[in-house]
Amino acid sequence: MGIEIEDKFDVPPDYEVPDLGATIGPKSYQLVALYYDTADLRLARRGVTLRRRRGGSDPGWHLKLPKAKGARQEITHPLTRSIKVVPTELSELVLAFTRGADLQIVAELDTRRTVVRLGNDLEVADDRVKGTVMGEEPRVVRWREVEAELLDGDRKLLAKVGKKLMKAGATPAGAASKLARLLEPPPLDRAATEAGSAGAVVVDYLAGHVAALLSQDPRVRRAEDDAVHQMRVASRRMRSALKAFKSVITDTDELQEELKWLGTVLGEARDLEVIRARFDGHLRSLAPELVTGPIQTRLGEDLHKREQEAYERIREALRGERYFALLDALDRMVTAPKLTGRAGKAAQQQLTAAAAKNWNRVTRAYDTAQAIDDPERREIAMHDVRKAAKRARYTAEALRPALGKDMGRLAKHAEAVQEVLGKHQDGVVAQETLAKEAETARQAGEDTFTYGLLIGIERNTAERAHADFPAVWARTVEAVGKLL
Repeated sequence: MGIEIEDKFDVPPDYEVPDLGATIGPKSYQLVALYYDTADLRLARRGVTLRRRRGGSDPGWHLKLPKAKGARQEITHPLTRSIKVVPTELSELVLAFTRGADLQIVAELDTRRTVVRLGNDLEVADDRVKGTVMGEEPRVVRWREVEAELLDGDRKLLAKVGKKLMKAGATPAGAASKLARLLEPPPLDRAATEAGSAGAVVVDYLAGHVAALLSQDPRVRRAEDDAVHQMRVASRRMRSALKAFKSVITDTDELQEELKWLGTVLGEARDLEVIRARFDGHLRSLAPELVTGPIQTRLGEDLHKREQEAYERIREALRGERYFALLDALDRMVTAPKLTGRAGKAAQQQLTAAAAKNWNRVTRAYDTAQAIDDPERREIAMHDVRKAAKRARYTAEALRPALGKDMGRLAKHAEAVQEVLGKHQDGVVAQETLAKEAETARQAGEDTFTYGLLIGIERNTAERAHADFPAVWARTVEAVGKLL
């Protein structure tokens, strides 16, 4: 796997690459690449490319995922004999896009590439391309383009070289990739909404999180760092938005339940991932003489094994028809949502009320919890306050781009409540986990001294958060009262 940081430029046939200073090269390659997609170009429409390439310095299979933060993730696989069968490791990584549809050769790119390098920092490739679109009557297109790709330099160097190339007559590429230029895939469908309307704000927000969920799917399948968390957050934010904006988009109860299911599927591995890192941090902070018995194995390797087993259950779910049906439903939510009459009204008018309503849910949950006399039942009810605060935060964050800074402030205030309650809840759950692990260790005849220390640390964390909450709540209620 690699990360591509590059800029592409369109150039005329007679373009002359300018003097870039001390360079290594030029060196020329002949690259022949076959591109794979579904018959209706599901990969290309999402900015995904899958190819089998011969020639050059990196022959093999290449899967390029959509650009994020200026970089594209590229996953490679050694060249195989067959040109008809895509390696399983790669075909499974694009299942969220193909939904099980067959992959076939849709195009061929024959590229004469001339490369120069600026040391080991940056590479400039001058490509003369012959592209062929497959079909009953193949269509051939020829063009020339230049790519500047960072190898080990910084973005300032990339920008500097880009300026030189444009000064010589290059223009920023009109397509994200050679394949997109050749195939010209139709844009993704989107519901027709009036700019500035409540419907436009809600649909745009949901569409962004559908894209976010899909972008994390291949990373989750590879168990990459933070991927499960990001995918679960995307599903939670969509579910929260569908609840918060039901006056704008309706008939989503079934979709909300399926998003809840996906969050549950992802949750086990994420929770194990978090608590394993939490315990590892505690153990690292202790003096060596305080770490007794095989506790690092139990709280490290054993939890990691359970985490990997949870990942296998995730992968199994992500191969299933239920998941594909959910993705299809998310697409329909963006392309043909059931919008109410209020969707056509101004966002400022309709959605500010939604933000206020969701904050009122937080205060009602708090009042309900505080009215309970039994301490244990009250603590359980406070978990509902945390969930309501998270929903209020997500709602305000969704509205920040359209409604302005007050929504950003509201999101921060809701997050403060969510975080302090979360610290308390996390400390309680950690104590329960440690107590179970300590009992298992005791039955195995192991020293449980360090478990007691960790339980003490977690109890202190929970009690401190509990003590901090009243002041946080008072400040938050006062601040939100000035906003809404």
